[in-house]
Amino acid sequence: MSRSLVLGVLPLLCVGAPALAQQHDAQGWEQLNVVVPVADHLRVTLEQIARTSDRQDGIYTTEYGALVGWQAAKGVEFGVGYRHVGYHSRNTAPDEDRLRQQVVLTSGRFAGRLRVDERFNPRGSEIGFRVRPLLRYNLPLRGKRRAMFLSHESFFLPNSTRWGQRAGYERMRNIVGLAFPLGKALTVDVGYLNQYRFARGGARAEMDHALNVQMTLNLGTLGVVGLHD
Repeated sequence: MSRSLVLGVLPLLCVGAPALAQQHDAQGWEQLNVVVPVADHLRVTLEQIARTSDRQDGIYTTEYGALVGWQAAKGVEFGVGYRHVGYHSRNTAPDEDRLRQQVVLTSGRFAGRLRVDERFNPRGSEIGFRVRPLLRYNLPLRGKRRAMFLSHESFFLPNSTRWGQRAGYERMRNIVGLAFPLGKALTVDVGYLNQYRFARGGARAEMDHALNVQMTLNLGTLGVVGLHD
C-alpha cells in the first residue's frame, strides 16, 4: 500500500460513518496492558481500561481482564480471555462478565484480528454473542519502532436477548494514530478514535470522538502488534 493511498483513506476513517450522527460525545479512552511470558510461545496479558465521557460527566466504563495467547506459528496467535466490565456515572446498565476467543494474524505491515465475545448480564440468562473483525495497517516512520497506524473494527451481533442486546450490525470503530516506544519494553499508541453506533430499534445514532491512549508493557519476547482493547 502506497503512502498516497494511506493518506487518501485517512479522511474517510476520520469521518467514521456515511451520515452525520444525531448525537455526539467527546471522550477519553485509556488502556494499560502488561504482557507476561509463561512458557515458550505462551503469554498472559493483563488489561485495565477506563473511559470518560463529557455527556456522562466523567468515567462511565472500567474493564479489568486477562488474555492467554498462544503463538501457533509465525504471524498466527490464538487467544482466550475474560473481562469484568463496570458501568458508572449516569450509565445505569448493570456490570457484565465477558468471555472472548480470538485469532490474530500478522503479515508485513498488516495485522488482523477476529474476536468472538460472550456477554453475561445479570438481567437475564441468555448469552449475548458479538463478532468483532479488526484490520490494522502500520506505516513505519523514521526512527526505530515508530509508525503511523490506521485501524477499523466492526461489531456484528448474531443474536438478540431479553436483557437488551439487538441482533445486527451495531457499530464501527476507526482509529488513526501514532505508535512509538517509551523505553525498551514500553510502547504507546496515541490516536483519534471515532466510534459510530447505528440508529437501531428506535434509538438515535451516536458518534463518539475519543482521544485513545494504549500503553503496553511487554515483559517477554513475542511481538505485540497493538491489537488490544
